Amino acid sequence: MLDIDEMSSKEIYELLRKIGYGHLGFIHEGKPYVMPMHYYLEGEEIYMFTTEGMKTHDIDASPEICLQVEEIINDPLHWRSVIVAGQAKRLTEKADIERVQKLIKETNPTLSPALNRTWIDSWGRAEVVAIYRVYPSEMSGRTTDGVSSRMMRA
Repeated sequence: MLDIDEMSSKEIYELLRKIGYGHLGFIHEGKPYVMPMHYYLEGEEIYMFTTEGMKTHDIDASPEICLQVEEIINDPLHWRSVIVAGQAKRLTEKADIERVQKLIKETNPTLSPALNRTWIDSWGRAEVVAIYRVYPSEMSGRTTDGVSSRMMRA
């Protein structure tokens, strides 16, 4: 059995900065639902940039979310994982939206949220963007270096 260690707050933010994408859990039609999601950090603030659709409808209705981020290092015995639980609040102030959009473009100028092709004609791209700030209520991280203390004692 692997020894699994707790990550410090510093290590948690280092992993969040390094990876930039994970799995977002939220409630959809009364049931848990998980989908891939890119996120962005500004200091210790977490932002999600997406397009209107099922997830924005669901997050607006029930803002409790969970973001899980992981890194597999060389093989499945060496990994780090972070879970951020909290609330996602949609940005509504123009200045906040512009500031975060600038951050996103600086972080990865080629990355934009996926756009469902059926929305292009009826909504247009400019009207479908949504940005959320995550307000963590709980953050945890676990890591293993592939070593078992039981194996070392034997």
